Amino acid sequence: MPEHKVCPWWMGYVLACPILRPGQNPGKILSPYVREGMTTLEPGPGMGFFTLELARRVGGSGRVIAVDIQPRMLERLKRRAAKQGLLERVETRLAHPDSLGIEDLSGKVDFVLAFAMVHEMPSAEGFFRQASAAMKAGAILLFSEPKGHVKPPAFEANIETARRFGLCVVEKPQVSMSHAALLQK
Repeated sequence: MPEHKVCPWWMGYVLACPILRPGQNPGKILSPYVREGMTTLEPGPGMGFFTLELARRVGGSGRVIAVDIQPRMLERLKRRAAKQGLLERVETRLAHPDSLGIEDLSGKVDFVLAFAMVHEMPSAEGFFRQASAAMKAGAILLFSEPKGHVKPPAFEANIETARRFGLCVVEKPQVSMSHAALLQK
């Protein structure tokens, strides 16, 4: 089994830079799925490349729960959200290697963004089990992995894992440089 590796915290600066992510426009990617008032979950947010757009889209009545295993990522995310006046919409949580720490969200989440992070989890099964438990009936999960890190058979195996936890593929949207699937509970 390959050694489990997490993207180092300092890479968050690179990952938050839109110039280095051509074709990955958070507004364009999220607009079909996220609306005002939603409760959204973003595991592995890094420094907020998608988080800030999620916070804009959920509005003042919505909420973004950003969960990361690295305190430095969360600190920088909060700083960026505060600078943009979005901090009150963003709740950060420190995860543990074996748990996202979202048990209290059971059946409360409208949308989950799993963007380029499942391959960094110790267990895709653990991730999909926890995400599915947090989702409301009818909620959606946008699952995307980078083509450079995740080969098609591994991506499809993760979709099969998600199916075991009640998530069905409803669409395979086009996301630049990525494999992507929209899953619904």
